[in-house]
Amino acid sequence: MFKLNKGFGKKSMTLCATLLAAALVVTGCGGSGGGSKAKEEVSLENRYTPDANTPAWQLDTKEEMTELTWYVNADWWNTDFGNDVVTKKIKEDLNINIKFITGDDTKLNTFFAGNDMPDLITTFDSNSAVVQKASTWALPLNELAEKYDPYFNKVAAADTLNWFKLDDGNTYGYPNYSNTQADYDNGSIPAKTAFVIRKDVYEALGQPTIGTPEEFKNVMQQIKSKFPELIPFGFNSIGEGTGSLGDVFQDFLGVPLETENGEFYNRNLDEDYLAWLKTLNESYREGGISDDSFADDGPAFEEKVKAGKYATMLLDGTPQQGGNLQIFMTANPDKAYMAIDGPQSTVGNAPMLNQSGITGWMISFITKNCTDPAKAIQVFTYLLSDEGQMLMNYGIEGETYTKNADGTVQFTPEVKELQLNNADQFKKEYRMGEFMFFGHDSHKTLSSDAFPESIKQMQEWGKGKLVPHFILENTNPDQGTAEARSLTAINTTWNTAMVSLIRSKSEAEFDKTLDAYKKFLDENGWDAIVKIRTEKMQANKEKLGIK
Repeated sequence: MFKLNKGFGKKSMTLCATLLAAALVVTGCGGSGGGSKAKEEVSLENRYTPDANTPAWQLDTKEEMTELTWYVNADWWNTDFGNDVVTKKIKEDLNINIKFITGDDTKLNTFFAGNDMPDLITTFDSNSAVVQKASTWALPLNELAEKYDPYFNKVAAADTLNWFKLDDGNTYGYPNYSNTQADYDNGSIPAKTAFVIRKDVYEALGQPTIGTPEEFKNVMQQIKSKFPELIPFGFNSIGEGTGSLGDVFQDFLGVPLETENGEFYNRNLDEDYLAWLKTLNESYREGGISDDSFADDGPAFEEKVKAGKYATMLLDGTPQQGGNLQIFMTANPDKAYMAIDGPQSTVGNAPMLNQSGITGWMISFITKNCTDPAKAIQVFTYLLSDEGQMLMNYGIEGETYTKNADGTVQFTPEVKELQLNNADQFKKEYRMGEFMFFGHDSHKTLSSDAFPESIKQMQEWGKGKLVPHFILENTNPDQGTAEARSLTAINTTWNTAMVSLIRSKSEAEFDKTLDAYKKFLDENGWDAIVKIRTEKMQANKEKLGIK
């Protein structure tokens, strides 16, 4: 993504979202009465004739500037438009002015409760009622492309369009950071997970391997003895989730995504993974893992990364931590963090690191109330095209970046200087890397400036270790069902149980906690959840043509 943290939009929906689901039914977005009513079709007479080989924004002769209202379901979104290099160029090229509105699920709910819909909507949860009922309030992108901008089909990924297709055969939303099998195959997306160690620690300990549980515990003890000021092992902030010790660690160990029969597999109970949790517990009891690490929130974890307080880390989201890692690297070039193989499967599985999946992150729609759907689909096409992608990532050639003979690009010296030394001004004046509707990792490979120096070796280490997790995407039970409520309780229980397992005071306590979790599964309809997930996995395979 993200890039911001791509897990943001995939958390369980709050009460507001439940109300929203109800509102969609009550207000008639699901059919009769109220809700969104489609505007009359826009006439292209005296404007342009659609051409499959030319983007419509280059053909459109509409002189009047189009005003579009775009709602983004996130309070943190930067609503400024037309004042920085990126959005100013979008405004000029498309002859549009965008008024951004931001909010949360409650604000989104008000649009459906009334009838004052914006022209475009961006949300972050592909499983939400809003997305699932998109046919009742949004316009089909495939139909808009056919009527107004067939070039859209040249820049949109067919697999992504198919993935978001609803039962009526239409696709209404398109995401950013949607990675297809082709993206994984051609190496255009970098790994975002790594086991890292400080260089000075690595050298002082004789460049140790940490592959087996015994090696891991031994190295943690050596660190504790020789570097008492450091925390031997760190991991992403846990909060209400599992940080980097849940599915991220499972991916690192290559825990299977499904059973041999193609059914849903409870990776939390995988014997290989549990053996490593037991190893972490033994290391914890020996002082290799700090109690503070379980209590630290995101900012506290980041401060320790900046200060190099961890000797080793299982780190997920290296691009998001790139700035913090760079701060430490700049101040301590001989101590900078580097990726090594780290813990390995006890049964010989290779790592299966995950990246953003085909579902992506931000999902954008054109509503039935859109004042000019022809111009709106032009926005989608423009931002998805190479031209739009280059603009969003690097700005304007000759002004903010230059192109090298090998096709790679680099920021001009003054822009690079601002990026490194005045991030706030860089964001305000340029906004490259931030305005990422329909953004994709593939264009970041064109420049060494796309990622900080601090994570390049980590990304290099991750080459060949990425494996798509497409079959597991969107497999949770439908919201509002008994199984969905059970799964929420089970996930909460697992998050607590995982921490308790690692912090157990004895092996007996570890086993007791694990047994309690297994019992909780049995008491909360786990088998029914597995059945639903298996069915949805099969549907995913059919969508993707996986045997």
